Amino acid sequence: MMSIIKLLLLILCLAAIFFYCYSIYAAIAFFTQPQTIDPAFHPPVTILKPICGVDRDAEENLASFCQQDYPEYQIIFAVRDRQDPAIVVIEKIIQQFPDVDIQLLVSDRIIGANLKVSNLANAVTAAKHEILLIADSDIRVGKDYLQRVIQPLKDDKVGVVTCLYRSLAQGWVTSLEALGIATGFHPSVLVSNQLEQIKFAFGSTIVIRKQVLEAIGGFGAIADYLADDFQLGYLPAQAGYQVVLSNYIVDHILATSSLTEVIQRQLRWVRCIRVSRPWGYLGLLFTYGTVTSLLLFLVTKGSILGWTGLLITWIMRLLMGWIVGVQMLKDPVTKQNFWLIPVRDLMHFAIWCYGFVGNAITWRGQQLRLTQGGKLVLLE
Repeated sequence: MMSIIKLLLLILCLAAIFFYCYSIYAAIAFFTQPQTIDPAFHPPVTILKPICGVDRDAEENLASFCQQDYPEYQIIFAVRDRQDPAIVVIEKIIQQFPDVDIQLLVSDRIIGANLKVSNLANAVTAAKHEILLIADSDIRVGKDYLQRVIQPLKDDKVGVVTCLYRSLAQGWVTSLEALGIATGFHPSVLVSNQLEQIKFAFGSTIVIRKQVLEAIGGFGAIADYLADDFQLGYLPAQAGYQVVLSNYIVDHILATSSLTEVIQRQLRWVRCIRVSRPWGYLGLLFTYGTVTSLLLFLVTKGSILGWTGLLITWIMRLLMGWIVGVQMLKDPVTKQNFWLIPVRDLMHFAIWCYGFVGNAITWRGQQLRLTQGGKLVLLE
């Protein structure tokens, strides 16, 4: 029995090493692709910004979308509650940028369990342009952002464009979360993109044509899903449109959180992955080389095999984290907290294990239950 356990742990270590190596290859292949910008291609764009509360550095984040070197674009800030403190920030931004087509839309109309999607559904009714760009309120961009992320739409087959992101954090707890995004989540995305063009999107940026949104049933089709951003890539891909990963990296301004808040957020997402893509969730086991190599070391009681497996796996894990997070993504949190990667991996593995149990989640003060496929049900 012990020999079988050792063999299984060794296989998992080898699988993780392969994953780390392929992640490095996928990252280098993606970021070294030649990118051309056609300055003559600049179709008008409507930016939809769903807002709920005041994020960290909210004014700077939202203002970055008003400073684009782009000839024609509209911004719609959508708020559900007339008492939302973010309205004061938005009104200030409207005054600061009188030459930008900015609209504040306040509506409490609800079309499903995901209130963010209801916010977007309300906002899109005021959209003037065929191309829509959705970006979360905690995202910050440079002045060349619009011009670059729009480029893939020159190909009529492309229905959706999305972006990777750097999570800028304060405090050790949120730094661990940001470290996991740069060195755990994004490598998986790059591997998926290298093996087969991605079929999902991220809330950091979703560029979608109106006709594509209508083809999938509009925002109503995703109004009850937790991972609305995933669905805005997945459903168009199922409808025959291409989803393109832009080489533009936006900044994600993470709010300072407690350990409990971070664990709740991570648990929410791992449970969402489990109910949405159960086989993909199980497959994450093959990426936890830090953990499986440590277990192999303990099971073999520090044998040569255990030491060898531990050293090679950890070296490759750290190398992958450095190349993807620091060299490719230029992530300052990864550079500063690089040595914490094993700690993050152990923490996330524990959350992954706990994610097998239960379907209840907490989201923006609401108690919800995840059903098969990732749909939300409000708990009474």
